[in-house]
Amino acid sequence: MSEASRGLRLYNTLTRSKEDFVPIDAGNVRMYVCGPTVYDFAHIGNARPVIVFDVLFRLLRHLYGETAVTYVRNITDVDDKINARALRDFPDLPLNEAIRRVTEKTANQFHADVKALGCLEPTVEPRATEFVQPRADGKTDMITLIQRLIERGHAYETNGEVLFDTASMADYGQLSKRPLDEQQAGARVEVDAHKKTPADFVLWKQSSPEEPGWDSPWGRGRPGWHIECSAMSAAYLGDVFDIHGGGLDLIFPHHENEIAQSRCAHGTDVMANYWLHNGFLQVEGQKMSKSLGNFYTINELMETEAFGGRKWPGEVLRLAMLMTHYREPIDFSVRRLEEAENKLKIWGSLLSELSIDALRRPPSPELVEILSEDLNTPEAIQYLTRTENQAKVDLEALSQFGADLGVLGALPWTKHLQRRYDQPEGIVEDENARFNSIANKSEFLPVLVNRPTVREFVAAEKLGLLPDLIASQIALRIIHLSLKNWSEADSVREQLLAQGIQLKDGKDPVTGERVTTWEVKR
Repeated sequence: MSEASRGLRLYNTLTRSKEDFVPIDAGNVRMYVCGPTVYDFAHIGNARPVIVFDVLFRLLRHLYGETAVTYVRNITDVDDKINARALRDFPDLPLNEAIRRVTEKTANQFHADVKALGCLEPTVEPRATEFVQPRADGKTDMITLIQRLIERGHAYETNGEVLFDTASMADYGQLSKRPLDEQQAGARVEVDAHKKTPADFVLWKQSSPEEPGWDSPWGRGRPGWHIECSAMSAAYLGDVFDIHGGGLDLIFPHHENEIAQSRCAHGTDVMANYWLHNGFLQVEGQKMSKSLGNFYTINELMETEAFGGRKWPGEVLRLAMLMTHYREPIDFSVRRLEEAENKLKIWGSLLSELSIDALRRPPSPELVEILSEDLNTPEAIQYLTRTENQAKVDLEALSQFGADLGVLGALPWTKHLQRRYDQPEGIVEDENARFNSIANKSEFLPVLVNRPTVREFVAAEKLGLLPDLIASQIALRIIHLSLKNWSEADSVREQLLAQGIQLKDGKDPVTGERVTTWEVKR
């Protein structure tokens, strides 16, 4: 663990205070964030937690190591509307398979959206349907959790339904700080009667013969909303983990009820040590709603001219979000998007001739310190703005500037640059095998292949080419040349040229060895 990691401070909704972050295990920092319900395309409000917790994920990976952070973000595909559509459209398929068919389009669109927003993939992305019934691998499931709650006196069965008994938990309501007598069930599926107290919420709801459902000890039915996240988080992060995140609107009832279920089922004092919540989003000063005509999906903003009469790239949407502190309400406006776009134009111009390798260096300690103070992204952006001028005249400062943008995930050309920047360098496996099969037949000569500039890297990505693969093909050509396999070497050059990549051979001025550079053919 680096020295900087000791300075990480996060606002904990559970204690209503900013606290030093101390992980349970610095070798495995664990975070769970509530993901989308894939009934429809994700809207711009859904984008905010995805972006916020992506920045936290990046920061944690820098502080503790890329392999020392486990980030779980679920997909909720257990929903009465989804279930009904699955039964209607695919009556002959098993329920889970039918649901997968129904949600395939919306889930794929969500993945495309968050990728365009420059977000890393979570470590694990479980689907709720896969955790309803007991699993062959023994990971925590919803039915087993519900059974445990009944056995421990925290849940009761009534008319085929199972409800959580809020009165059985002495300190229920700690997260939202709401008195028990003011709380409602807040369950996604309605519970019509037989509650011991009004705040009791559904764990399992009975399904009629016409409704989709899963077999359970309480009859055929489906789970309530809250039990899903309790099962999936425990399955991958354990009974107690470090960070649980989501939107402010989830504090009650969803997160409150998650805590109740998990603590009572596992017999723990907490479910997660730190609870982080991002603020609400409004559009041009108004609450976003379909009735007001200001409801926008992420895809709609990027692919149509619905907002402000034009399309907005994912990197612009991301930066506009980060210009407001994550805990503050955000006014999503054309003016803010234009401000973000102008910044990205400046940054893109600065970075275009920088070597792609320069972006892989660690972020500056100054930026890390700023972000470590409760993810202060507005101040981080101000810091970057202050370092622009030095980056214009100093190559070292420019390289650091690019690396700093990377930890925010705020690199220009996100769609083409971010994916490769965030993945480890390396040659595609099939090409690597081909490369080695030839290299082993010769005395391997030193191969000098230039690393592309950011401009060339992005241009190659726009052609659908992997820059690392281009480099491996050039190396393959140099080996052919060393073996005097002229026709094979020419074939590699011609194949690259046909794809729009032009090679130029030269010599290293010091060693005299062959150096091959490449650029996108104009």
